[in-house]
Amino acid sequence: MSAKSAKKSKSKGAAKATRTVRKSSKGSAKSSTASGVHYMDHDQEYPSEYLADILKSVKTIAMVGASSDPTKFSYGVLRVLHETGYDMIPVNPKEAGGEIRGLPVFESLQAIERPIDMVQVFRTSDALLGVAKDAIDVGAKVLWAQIGVRNDEAARLAEAAGMKVVMNRCPKIELFRPFWKPRLNQQI
Repeated sequence: MSAKSAKKSKSKGAAKATRTVRKSSKGSAKSSTASGVHYMDHDQEYPSEYLADILKSVKTIAMVGASSDPTKFSYGVLRVLHETGYDMIPVNPKEAGGEIRGLPVFESLQAIERPIDMVQVFRTSDALLGVAKDAIDVGAKVLWAQIGVRNDEAARLAEAAGMKVVMNRCPKIELFRPFWKPRLNQQI
């Protein structure tokens, strides 16, 4: 069995784990464990430490649904993350082979030939499950769905595979929250 097949088999088995969630009295999402799998309650606010840890630890971000149109929100988010120092990889089959902000655009996550820390998703909620499966296949550590994008099945699948998941949030916005300002060398 190949490493890729073993990873898929492990993910499918882990996805069958029973989901249990703890909520804090403050209403923030808490990680819980069910059969060794860590799940977040995506109905609650994410703890600021959870988001900050993700944004501090990732270096390479593949943006699925990136656009070369400067009027699109995905373009602005890619620009800010890239200017902040993240290694951005645009993914868009319609623009594959071209460039966005001087960065080569890839057709799919599988076409990228280097490690990916985080997959950021600018697609519909329905498309998130397929992107989650691709993110698992390439060994990403984080699945981050943009504002308005949520699919609980995709989240459970990614978490069962050991990934951290954030949905309905924007990393560009999270970068400018007070807990993140030291990363940007801004005065508090």
